[in-house]
Amino acid sequence: MLPFAIITFIYFIVGFLTTVNEQLQAPLKFTFLSHAGSLKNTFTTLISFFFFLGYLLNGTLGSKWVNAFGYKNTILRGLLFMISGLFMYLCSSWIGDQYSELKFSIKDAVIPVGFIVFVIGSYLMGTSAAIIQVVVNPYAASYELKGTQPVQRLNILTAINSIGTTSAPFFVTVVMFSGISIENIEIRQLLLPLSALIICILTVMIITKRLHLPDLAHTRVVGEEKLERSIWSFRHFVLGVLAIFFYVGTEVAIGANINLYAFELMDSGHPITFFGKSDIIIGGMDLGIHALLSTLYWGGFLVGRAISSFFSEISARTQLVTTTILATILGIISMVTQNLWFLVAIGLLHSSMWSCIYTLSIKGLNKYTSKASGIFISAVFGGAVFTLIQGGLADILGSWRWTWWLTVICELLMLVYALFGSRIREKDLIQ
Repeated sequence: MLPFAIITFIYFIVGFLTTVNEQLQAPLKFTFLSHAGSLKNTFTTLISFFFFLGYLLNGTLGSKWVNAFGYKNTILRGLLFMISGLFMYLCSSWIGDQYSELKFSIKDAVIPVGFIVFVIGSYLMGTSAAIIQVVVNPYAASYELKGTQPVQRLNILTAINSIGTTSAPFFVTVVMFSGISIENIEIRQLLLPLSALIICILTVMIITKRLHLPDLAHTRVVGEEKLERSIWSFRHFVLGVLAIFFYVGTEVAIGANINLYAFELMDSGHPITFFGKSDIIIGGMDLGIHALLSTLYWGGFLVGRAISSFFSEISARTQLVTTTILATILGIISMVTQNLWFLVAIGLLHSSMWSCIYTLSIKGLNKYTSKASGIFISAVFGGAVFTLIQGGLADILGSWRWTWWLTVICELLMLVYALFGSRIREKDLIQ
């Protein structure tokens, strides 16, 4: 149990900091980008774009390191990138506070230099997450834990990850910005919590270095061993990479942009209410409806993954078909009714999709698994592409409302993969 518990805890950290990065979009829009003019939404979504650019450019780097140095040493390198990214966040906040006059202009947008430094940090954080996921996904899928199947172990792993993603929005609102209304926050408030996070990750890195994390046989190329065929020759894997591109695209777009849509509706006279209340004030602190939307969306992942971790008899294909159909219906209803809670509910359905697609994609790959994992993780770049496209569409259309067609399209493409693309051809079966 201990090796599985170690990688699960580190994956919790990845989920937590990934969502912290997304949730900083709205505060930075009010601080760094208050004078970004008509490009405000586009620049805001650059934070997520560069985070997931790290996945695209460095996912395969992670698989190379797994083959060369093993699983444990690759995780340590990933944690080092994480510390570097947090340090850039810290520098960004310090520059924004002490040298706020450092700015440049693009059309009618005035952009502080501190924002560019933050975007660089976001790229490093994405690189860290990519490298670590190259380790934890195949490790969880291949690590033989008695009484479990691969998709079940991945659901357990991602359920713990979801605890991090669920707690992150309120960490940003309550801890980083002390429950102050978003219009009144200051960038210097990030200095102390970011310093504390750097110390915590450094401690985790030191502890992990001292722990035993056994290698897994037949999941990576060892020594001078060569692969007889290209990883791209496996059709079910290639189509799985495309499916995960669309999955992460819509998963992240909802989590990152739903609060921006909420602010738009509130500004246009359509307040977002929760049991009849348009704000959540506890102990004098404004917890924010926007934070609640993201928390419940990511909380749906936690609930869904916890439930699906008990599905030892239901196949990954069946789970994926069911969830994509329901998510498509909810996306359409949300656009028609302008009700954000239907988008929030999609989180419950998105919860098991990653595990399902990953399991179907690497099935039967054996020693090709670690190489496949690196490429698979690079496809997470979909989170950057669709978040940025949606932000651009919102600026062009003047509203976020009909941009959610992107979600519907992504769900339908994943449904096609579940029904047809995930079936393994006879020539792709490895003895």
